[in-house]
Order: sequence, then structure tokens, then C-alpha cells
Amino acid sequence: MKLSSQGPYVTLDNGLVKLTVVKPQGYITGIAYGGMDNLLDPKSNESSRGLKGAEYSVVQMNKECLEVSFKNTYDPSSVGGTNLPLSVDIRYIVRTGVSGFYCYGIYERPSGCPAFDIAQTRLVFKLRKDKFHYMAITDEKQRVMPMPEDLLPDRGKQLIVPESVLLVNPINPDLKGEVDDKYMYSMDNKDSGVHGWIGSGPIIGFWTIFPSQEFRNGGPTKQNLTVHTGPTCLAMFQGTHYLGLDMVAQFEEGETWKKVFGPVFIYLNSTPDATKAHNLWTDAKKQRLFEETLWPYDFVSSPDYVAAKDRGSVSGRLLVQDRYVSRSLIPAKNAYIGLSVASTAGSWQLESKGYQFWVQTDSNGNFTIKNVIPGVYGLHGWVPGFMGDYLNNEQITISEGKQTELGNLTYVPPRDGPTLWEIGFPDRTAIGEFVPDVNPMYVNKLFINSPEKYRQYGLWDRYTDIHPELDQIYTIGISNPKTDWFFAHVDRRGPGNKYVPTTWTIKFNLNSVTTGIYQLRLSIASATRSDLEVHVNHMDTGHLVFQELNLGTDNTVCRHGIHGFYCLFSANFPSTLLVKGDNSIFLTQARGGDSLCGVLYDYLRLEAPATAESPKSLYPPIEYVHNTG
Repeated sequence: MKLSSQGPYVTLDNGLVKLTVVKPQGYITGIAYGGMDNLLDPKSNESSRGLKGAEYSVVQMNKECLEVSFKNTYDPSSVGGTNLPLSVDIRYIVRTGVSGFYCYGIYERPSGCPAFDIAQTRLVFKLRKDKFHYMAITDEKQRVMPMPEDLLPDRGKQLIVPESVLLVNPINPDLKGEVDDKYMYSMDNKDSGVHGWIGSGPIIGFWTIFPSQEFRNGGPTKQNLTVHTGPTCLAMFQGTHYLGLDMVAQFEEGETWKKVFGPVFIYLNSTPDATKAHNLWTDAKKQRLFEETLWPYDFVSSPDYVAAKDRGSVSGRLLVQDRYVSRSLIPAKNAYIGLSVASTAGSWQLESKGYQFWVQTDSNGNFTIKNVIPGVYGLHGWVPGFMGDYLNNEQITISEGKQTELGNLTYVPPRDGPTLWEIGFPDRTAIGEFVPDVNPMYVNKLFINSPEKYRQYGLWDRYTDIHPELDQIYTIGISNPKTDWFFAHVDRRGPGNKYVPTTWTIKFNLNSVTTGIYQLRLSIASATRSDLEVHVNHMDTGHLVFQELNLGTDNTVCRHGIHGFYCLFSANFPSTLLVKGDNSIFLTQARGGDSLCGVLYDYLRLEAPATAESPKSLYPPIEYVHNTG
């Protein structure tokens, strides 16, 4: 283990990897590994690198581990200047025999700070464009990427979405006619964990590994960027993508706060055999699993990083009570359940200040959340197959070194009456609905015949291609959401390329009408700048049963997604609006003039009024045990 300092640079060398860092700012300017003197782009501009340190120190150095700090402490008493009201401590760790290095940051707002917002914070590595051309983020999502020059006007054509570029004269002719957009390579936190690049001459893998998701904002369904043309490799800690400005961490004047982001592991591997280059991805996946077993790490020096012995855990079993599905309690199979400081149901999606700890239940609804930082949390969850968000009635206190046993917990999803009909499957996404083939003019070959074909560019205009004059009509009992329900309720492109509102029709037949209140459940997977209206049988004010204006800021449509911020609405209306026989419900995207607005429906269900014969009255209340300890 070697540490040396020369001029404005400090180098950390464990014999496998050598880091060169500018002091006291903390910018990594060199990564030497595997015979390549620097994996990073030497022309990257140091002046635009964001947060920086002002004081360099060696935190730990022994035969096993070397940790250095680049700290910038905010002084609330200072007047003027451009410093952010935030103290930042940037840390790097190298370990003996470990092929890579660890990065983390400690952010703190001391008392006396002015009001301040954090919209985004991340690690960015810009690699050598002459070496790194192949990216991998999953087994299926891997490809040769464009060169950064391909995005410039003489080689690429910028499309309606600024980040989307049609490659008209790329350096690699095999990419001609494709569309490149960094958002196409986004991943949910729950599905990510390792992504990176494979370089050539020599063959080297550069991988960002998240050993834990606890320090990332927005919970397991938050979508984040991974890699993009540059070649760039990201470690997103906090951002607003796919959720909007409600994700911004807003701090009031005088509000104190501290959070440790990371560590993340930058893993490096190599092979001398070009035919085995793909094995670097396989090896990186194994390394990710190994890093997860080490979490929380026992070699991190900062006392702000909570060690395993100082953490707690919580266990329980989640059940679902829906008498219209089963007389018995239903095990919440494969449910997501987690701890967050968010205090209202579903608000964990927008939580950006604290830590979150999530797991999936087993087939019987059992769960154990380990390695939780002590504190008071809300216990949140959702269950595939059921609408809505679970929130435990009582907050959960996690204590140092203690395991909390919750026993049986019951989630009662929204329900007032029996199902008359339903469209889709409640999983908080529009997966399973009709996603059209991409316009051949705007293809990304990676997503042809892919389960993620929704990642293709310009699918919002395909609605017009399929429905050039008349809007979508869906008939209950005949239509199929996989072929007949367009995945995004968008505007139609009309004459003069003007985008006009659209109205979708749901037709259904009733053998009888029960006196009372009917409920249309609208489970929304995403919405962007939408005015959503629902009418029953006639398009007039007397039959308008629901209206929500300015719904959503997700930008999911233009960012090639299939979900964003999940929310649930109910349209209640009297039985007098229905008739025996044929009926129609009209869903209107009432905002025109916006090619990229849209609503993605997760699931729709029409419920009849509860009657004396319905399960709601037939079955007695179900008692369940709720123990804490």
C-alpha cells in the first residue's frame, strides 16, 4: 500500500490500482490499471466537476486499507461568496488485494445555514473514448455505443427530445439510422446494482457497483441513469428523473441534516483473451453479489457511517384482506416492504433526505429487513396484484443491535364493492399493455423484440399512426390490453402537426344496475402535464364524474419509461348515470398542444355498490395479531 504526494496531486496505489487525485479538491484525474496508464478521459475539464474539497487529510493508512479525505466545511458566519450552505467530505478507499476502489461522501448542514435545495448529486466517470466502446447494464442490455462526436450536428440530428439524437453519419457506420438517448439506459433502483463499460487494448472492465440502495432517494422504484455516450459511467445518489421537482430535497433556514452517500465500489477487471471479454460482465455480476454480502462494510473509517453491530432489524409477515378475492387472508407474495422516514402512504417515492431499507417478501408474505440504521420509520409497502400503498398504523423504532418482531400485519387495499370489470394488472407500471413497434426511422436496435420495447424513441406519435382519426375503443369481454390498450394516453398529432386532446372509450354491458354509488378506480403508473377527465355515457357536464388538472411532472413519455410516480384516484358516481344494457366510460386527455404529455394507466376497475349479498356484508371482520417488540 503506497501513498505519495507530488505538487497538487496525491496517488493511492495498492499494487493493482493506482488513483491520482487533485488535492485539496478531491477530483480523480487518473486511474491506472491493467496496463492502461489512465482509464479516464485526460481532456475532461476539471473546472466543471461540481462539489470539491478544501482540506486534504489521510484518515486511515495501514497494511490493509488506505482512506483519504477531501473536506470542505461550510461556515454559516461567513458573508458573501458562492459556497453552497453544505459541508462535504469526499472519501476514497483502496484496500490490499482489491481490484478497485471505494467512493463515498458525507453531506452535512450545520445549524445556522440558509434555506437550500438539493436536486441532484452523483458520481460521474468519463472514460477514454478511444478505449471504451461497449457498455453493459443487464444481461440483455449491452451494446456498442456511439462516439461523443456522433451527437454533434455534423454527425447527429437532435430530435424533439433534446437528449435524443438520430445518428445520420456516425463514426461507426453500423450505428447509422439509430437513435441514442441516455434515458434509454435508465434502471429502477431495485433492478440495478452493477453497470459499466468494457474497453479494448487492453481489455478492461470498468464497473459501478452499488452494494446497497439505502442511501439513494425515491426507494426501489426510483429510476436512475446508468451509462451513456461519452463514454460516461454514473453513480446516481439523488435525482429527480421520472418523478419531477417534488423529489427535490428542500431544506428550511436553520434546518440541520447529515447523510452518508455510499460507499459505492468501482470495480476493475481484465482479461488477455479477446474472446473472453464478455466474461468481464459475468465476473462483475459476481462481484456485486459479493459486495452485498460485505454490507455494511467494516473498513469505513467515518463515525457517521453506521457499522453492522450498531444497526438493527425488523421482521414480520404481510397479509392482504380483500373479501371480494378470498374469504381468508391472502399472503402478500413478492410484496415490496420497506422502512422510510416518509410519514404518509406512498410518500416514500418522493423522500430524499433520509435512508430507505427495502426487501421483498417470500411466497408466504414473510420478510426480514436487516442492517437498518437506528431511528423511527414508517413501514411502507405494496403488493403486486393489489392497488394502493400499505402503511403500518404505528411507526417502527429500530434500536441498535436489536431485532424488532412485528408479527402479522394486514393490508386492506382500496375496495368498496364487487368488481364489474378490470383492465390491466396492478403492479404500478403499464407493462402488459400494448406497446407499438418503433417507427423504423427512429430505431434503437437494442430494444427490437425486447421486453423493454417501450424504450424506443417517438412511441407517442405511434398512437396517431394507429388511430389517425378515431380514438381507441376498448370493449370489455372482447378487447385485450396487450393488443388493444395503448400504453400511454397521449395527444393525437393532427393537421399542421398540432397535437389535439384524445378521448378513449370503454364499452361494457350491464345485466342490471344496482342502486347506489359506483366506483371507477384509476391506478396511475405515471402522468405528465395532463388534464384527465372521466365521463359516464355522455360527454357533458352532467356526466362528468372526475377531473384532475395539471396531473404529473414525471416526463416518462419523453424519457422512454413505463412508470413514474404512482398514484391512485377514485371516480365515484351514482347509479342513475348507468343503464341496463350497453354503457360507455370516456377517459379524456383534455390538454392539447403537447406532444409529450400523457397518462400511463397501471390498472382500472369498476366496482358496483356493496349489497347485502356482497362479501362485504356476508363475511365478518377478520381479526389479526399485531405485536411489536
